[in-house]
Amino acid sequence: MNPHILILEDEREIAELVEMALSRAHCSARIAVTAHQAQQLLAQETFDLLLLDVGLPDINGFDFLKIVRTQYDLPVMMLTAQDEETDRILGLELGADDYLGKPFSPRELVARIKAILRRTQTQRQPENEYTTPLWQDDTQAHCIRYQGQALPLTVGEYRLLRTLLQRRERVFSREELLTAMFGDHHPSDPNTINTHIRALRQKLRAADIDESCIRTHHGLGYSFTC
Repeated sequence: MNPHILILEDEREIAELVEMALSRAHCSARIAVTAHQAQQLLAQETFDLLLLDVGLPDINGFDFLKIVRTQYDLPVMMLTAQDEETDRILGLELGADDYLGKPFSPRELVARIKAILRRTQTQRQPENEYTTPLWQDDTQAHCIRYQGQALPLTVGEYRLLRTLLQRRERVFSREELLTAMFGDHHPSDPNTINTHIRALRQKLRAADIDESCIRTHHGLGYSFTC
C-alpha cells in the first residue's frame, strides 16, 4: 500500500508543490492549512507521516507537535522558514523525526520522507520485540509495557528505552542513543540525550519502577541494568 501523508502547510503553493512531488513518488497526500483541519483529518484517516510546518495561522507548530505526540503514533517531519539550530533541536527534542528548512528541494524532501518511513517501519517489525517476565516491547502498539501496563512514553522515549532494553548491560554512547531516537539527523550536541534520559527516569519513577535501572557511565554513556 502506498504511504499516506498529511501535509500541514498554510502556504497553499508550497503544499501543492509537495503534494505533486509525493504523488510522483507514489505517495498519496491530504492537505490541511490549519492545525484544526489537521486534527479533523487525523481523527478521520490513518496517515503514515505528518509533514508539519512550524508557522501555522492558528497554533505554533511546536505546540501542535506536542499534541500529536500525546495522541498519535505517527512519524513527523517539520518544515520551517528559519533553519536555526535552536529550532531544529527544539523540534527534535519534542519528538520530530526530521527537520528541513525552507526553501527546500522537493526531491530532498521526498528522500527524507522515504528514509523516515523505512526506519519507522523497520522499528515496528514483530521480530524485533523484546519480552521478559517484567518488560514487553509491544511493537504493534509502539509502546513498552512493564508488568503488562503500557508506559506513557513519547515516540522518542519509546525508541530510547527499547534500545536500552534490547542490549541490557551494554553501554551505549550518547551519539548511539540519539541516533536510535532520531535517526541520522539527530541534534548535533550529544549531551542533548541527558535531557531525554532525565525525562525517561521521571516516567519510570512515576510508574514505581526503579529509575536506577538506567545507569550513567560518566564519559561513556548509559546502560540498562535490571
